[in-house]
Amino acid sequence: MLPLTPDLDHADSLELLHRQTTVLELIAGGASLAEVLTAVTVALEELMPASRCSVLVRDEDGATLRHGAAPSLPAAYSAAVDGIRIGADAGSCGTAAYLDAEVVAEDITLDSRWTGYRELALPHGLRACWSSPIRGRSLNGAPGVLGTFAVYHDRPHRPADRERRLVERFTHLASVAVEHARLFGALAESEERFRRAFEDNAIGMALTGLDGRFGKVNRALHDMLGRTEHELLGADLMSVLQPDAEAVATSALRECVDGIRDSVQFETTMLRAGDEPVRVAATVSVVHGADGAPVYLSVNVLDVTARRAAQRDRTARREAELARGVAEAASRAKSEFLSSLSHELRTPMQAITGFTELLGTLALSPQRHEAALRHIAGASSHILALVDDVLDIAAIEAGALPLHLGDVDLGALVDEVVDLLQPLADDHDVTLCGRGTHGTARADPRRLRQVLINLVTNGVRYNRVGGSVRVLAEHGAGDVRLRVADSGPGIPAELIERLFVPFDRLGADEGTEPGAGLGMVLARGLTEAMGGRLTVYSEPGRGTTAEVRLRVS
Repeated sequence: MLPLTPDLDHADSLELLHRQTTVLELIAGGASLAEVLTAVTVALEELMPASRCSVLVRDEDGATLRHGAAPSLPAAYSAAVDGIRIGADAGSCGTAAYLDAEVVAEDITLDSRWTGYRELALPHGLRACWSSPIRGRSLNGAPGVLGTFAVYHDRPHRPADRERRLVERFTHLASVAVEHARLFGALAESEERFRRAFEDNAIGMALTGLDGRFGKVNRALHDMLGRTEHELLGADLMSVLQPDAEAVATSALRECVDGIRDSVQFETTMLRAGDEPVRVAATVSVVHGADGAPVYLSVNVLDVTARRAAQRDRTARREAELARGVAEAASRAKSEFLSSLSHELRTPMQAITGFTELLGTLALSPQRHEAALRHIAGASSHILALVDDVLDIAAIEAGALPLHLGDVDLGALVDEVVDLLQPLADDHDVTLCGRGTHGTARADPRRLRQVLINLVTNGVRYNRVGGSVRVLAEHGAGDVRLRVADSGPGIPAELIERLFVPFDRLGADEGTEPGAGLGMVLARGLTEAMGGRLTVYSEPGRGTTAEVRLRVS
């Protein structure tokens, strides 16, 4: 409430206090903005005889002024200025709102700011008008002009100090009224939006106390549960849950109430009237009060019974299709494997046949005779190695691979393999070394040697000139890790799993390096048969690392 002002005499101050109290009581009682602004203008007119007052309120678009109250102005004039555009020459009110400053037109007939509005005012006996901006805060909290307070006279007039003080006080009252109306209107609009969103939502919604008892439910929820609103209000949320689902819901509500989480989602089963189960996806959120403390819980439930049934049906169909697909894939894989195997065998067999015919039909020189025998021996060795690899893979897949597990000294094994493959590394101009290798693994020494030879051979053959292959073994967390790291071109991530597809050499078939594409398949199978795991890490341009993890001794 405004204090008594020394600029007004005692009688004016008392009357002002009385009028101010009346207006504030109207605001507190929920009177409309028009009713409050009318009381403000009437009060000022009674304190300033021969004056006629009006309030224009700034529109939401910020560019126009709308009629707020003008109890003694002609209705035709009020209607004419309703919607006046704010601007530099928009009469007293439009200009005051534009400049955010008091605008006094002592004589409308002479004031240039009234040029466009003079013909509206003069026929109604309005000769003077002074307007003050009503300042306040908008809904977003920014200060600004909310409207204008105007005082009209029927003859040229300049406001006296007493009039200015009175208008200043009543302008403040108008500001309070406009701000309150806007805030109250925004609150009412927000409440109506919430009510409509709550009541008309197709999703079941409820507001519960922190103890889980229903305080408000919407139509969708009591339709979903086949219960009336009266039956649900005051009931405990747990009373409409399937007994074995209560623990999950209780835990979720407790997390919200205790402030662990603001919102939690889970699936549960609710019971319709007659104990018919309804599977729902539930979201529980905390609603906080003005002090930030939790006040109640918002519960949203979506009936997913039909969706889950459809998912189960789709899953069953996919599993049936998958079973058929697995059988078809196995048949295709068998055909592809036999085709690839026959292709791999055909080339060395042709070499053996060709050189055998050559030895039987031509008289060769000792050197050519010896070269032919070497070709036959090499092709025979390739066939035998290929058959051995295929048999080993078949035995691994059948779980019939004979293993002789024991303690293997990885340092000695690495040294042995490095010495064995050093000539191959020299031929390819690749540096081969075993670094800091140590540790003892539980494995079959012959099979582990076979794995390591395959990995090191690949690292040497598919490297770059001047590259390197490093072999090391070390203890990990509960296991022993054997790594073969090369500096080759690397393998794109999407191709790594193809390393373990039989006969797939990732395009190396057209190169000069020999191989059938079974080495990595066999290495992984042998490693897993010994209870270990083989993993390949690679990055194009930065090389490849193959890691074998085995149990410690």
